Amino acid sequence: MTVFNATRDPSRTVMKTTQCNEPAALTDAQRFELLVTGVRDYAIYMLDPHGYIVSWNTGAERFKGYTAKEILGKHFSQFYTDEDRATGFPGKALRTALEQGKFEGEGWRVRKDGTHFWASVVIDPIRNPSGELVGFAKITRDITERKRAAEALERANAALFQSQKMEAVGQLTGGVAHDFNNLLSVISNGLQVLTAQSRTHLDAKVLEMMQRAVDRGTSLTQQLLAFARQQPLKTEKSDVNALISEFEPMLRRVGLESIRLEFSLNSQRPLVLLDAARFEAALLNLVVNARDAMPDGGVIVIGTEDVELSAGAVGALEAGPFIKVSVTDSGTGMSPAVASRAFEPFFTTKEVGKGTGLGLSQVYGFIKQSGGEVLIESSGSKGTTINIYLPVTSGDTESSEEGFLNRSTVETVLVVDHDPDALAAAAGLVRNIGYDVATASDPVSALEVLANRPGIDIVFSDVTMPGGVSGIELAHRVRELYPAIRIVLATGYTPAVLRQQHSDLGDFSFVTKPYRLAEVARALRS
Repeated sequence: MTVFNATRDPSRTVMKTTQCNEPAALTDAQRFELLVTGVRDYAIYMLDPHGYIVSWNTGAERFKGYTAKEILGKHFSQFYTDEDRATGFPGKALRTALEQGKFEGEGWRVRKDGTHFWASVVIDPIRNPSGELVGFAKITRDITERKRAAEALERANAALFQSQKMEAVGQLTGGVAHDFNNLLSVISNGLQVLTAQSRTHLDAKVLEMMQRAVDRGTSLTQQLLAFARQQPLKTEKSDVNALISEFEPMLRRVGLESIRLEFSLNSQRPLVLLDAARFEAALLNLVVNARDAMPDGGVIVIGTEDVELSAGAVGALEAGPFIKVSVTDSGTGMSPAVASRAFEPFFTTKEVGKGTGLGLSQVYGFIKQSGGEVLIESSGSKGTTINIYLPVTSGDTESSEEGFLNRSTVETVLVVDHDPDALAAAAGLVRNIGYDVATASDPVSALEVLANRPGIDIVFSDVTMPGGVSGIELAHRVRELYPAIRIVLATGYTPAVLRQQHSDLGDFSFVTKPYRLAEVARALRS
């Protein structure tokens, strides 16, 4: 029969065939050497006491790319990265194996062609029967795919954590926004009633200033809610230059003393159709990002200019006139890899807990929804510019204020709200428009009023009520019992969000808190 005798030449293991009639021709040592040599999934080789390679198997050649002839007699440190060799890590691994009886670890290793792979390594000292060190046995396995899978899982877990955190923030802000909007509604309603009465010029100026403060509070609430949920855009013709100028004090408050904020508003046709509050939130996001990119200080420039684009020149935008709003910083800039992912949800280069990775994705989504485009220009240490392109609209800015009620027959409105101050303010506002008013502090009381007082034409109710019965449930009950009564609901949420939570909202009208007199008048007439 034919058997194989394994003999070694100075550079590699070779096999020779001989004729033998006895299976015992292979010694135990030869069988073991055949086993080690034939293993392909592990690099198994031996080092002398100084770290030079004295044996080499098929798995080692497969992982590292060297043949036995090329590598025998070379020092094993050549498989390590330049950084590891500079710190003396290969020698430390051998000393650890001697002192502790074994070295185990993972790290990057270098193949013959210069590519890297992630290796799991075990080094054992080998001693002869008298205890003298004769070398080291080194076993290496390529676990690059396992490492990549673990990193992908870690990224997914981090994204899930961010998502869960944002969901918790959304639930918290929803409750806070409801209470805050109630307070703003009381103030706003009272101010509008006072404004409608005869006042001196000084009183009118003070009331106007107070109303602007309420409007700013409303805007801040909307910005807070934007981080927690999608909101439909409340678009109107807006002067971009004016919006940026009015928002300047808020932008300056988010900067540092070492950062200079400059404005270069050169657009001569700054009217665009957009949601002003969301635009301010987007601008705030960009300035905060620019600030964080300049920990040692620098300059942020916010600019506008008129541009005429041809079809396809910027993204998928059609040809026509646009306003370019730019936010430029002199900070660290972005690498091409980072810039290509900057608009992805939950992608962030900040430390864990320092950012959600939602800022730029919200800006991107809002601008795209507004019919525009947003691009990043960045060149490493030269800073970053975010360019926003918004389509120009024609005409003057429109006023949304509407007049008071003008009816030949006065209608009666039942106002329902659990908050006494909000109830009184809303009743005063509705009465001031020109309606007769009845009030109720909860849904049960409202149904009692409807049963005992015929002639009520409209129910105007807050959505959120204590006691387990909401304004929406009240509205359904009123619709069932009194189909002719019109229903207007006041809420701190948008109708789109309510429709996601409630499948049937019928033909109910909505006003968003804190509401203006004109919005209430329009809803009551609808």
